[in-house]
Amino acid sequence: MSDSMTNGDATPEMATETGPEASPEASTPKTRRGTGRRLHGAIAHKLGAAIVSGEYRPGDTLSGEVAFSEALDVSRSAYREAVQVLSAKGLVESRPKTGTRVLPRNRWNLLDPDVLAWAFSGEPDIQFVRSLFELRAIVEPAAARLAAERRDKADLKEMRDALAAMRRHTLATEAGRAADRDFHNAVLAATRNDALVVLTASIGAAVAWTTQFKQRSRALPRNPVPDHVKVYDAIAAGDVEGAGEAMRLLVDLALEDTRSAMEE
Repeated sequence: MSDSMTNGDATPEMATETGPEASPEASTPKTRRGTGRRLHGAIAHKLGAAIVSGEYRPGDTLSGEVAFSEALDVSRSAYREAVQVLSAKGLVESRPKTGTRVLPRNRWNLLDPDVLAWAFSGEPDIQFVRSLFELRAIVEPAAARLAAERRDKADLKEMRDALAAMRRHTLATEAGRAADRDFHNAVLAATRNDALVVLTASIGAAVAWTTQFKQRSRALPRNPVPDHVKVYDAIAAGDVEGAGEAMRLLVDLALEDTRSAMEE
């Protein structure tokens, strides 16, 4: 995971830095808080979400560090560290004299878990959501087939434990969504394919954010746990084609649910 903080961590810190003074000493000159990891992560979240949402478009120049740091009452070094985070994820490029510019979308690391979090912090673009599911539809059925061939007892236990937690907590809770992510991660790990395992954080983040998003205005239209159980049963049985087909159906149904949520 990168130095930037996800949505849940970033928001409270920014509220502390940017919110109005509530105490009688409001007129007292404020002391900037420095450059802690949570602070520059919060700034990165604010800027990253603005870029991914289109508030800043490719080619736009961000405010200079002096203006930005003064506007948010944060140190210039905290702003610079936040820009470094965005630069590492391909969102911006900083050059002397020309400043910090937003890079074209094809340069962004869209599969970075933080970039995914920023994309879903507002109203995500339907084409981007569809592209995530297309990626999952390519990767996860193939991973399930490999897992059916290569899984061991430890892998199956990880999947069973994740399923049990999904039943216990439901996907309406953070704990349930974490268990859902753990299940998909366990399937990727069971492939014993290092190139696929590298995608674990990205696939897991995509699963978690789309699941949370499609419940924003209503409960899930159906219980997705049985679909996951079918994937597990096929993998446990060593049914290569059955595992791939069960995973394909799971991803297709998840896309259908998400599309319905976006149309409301």
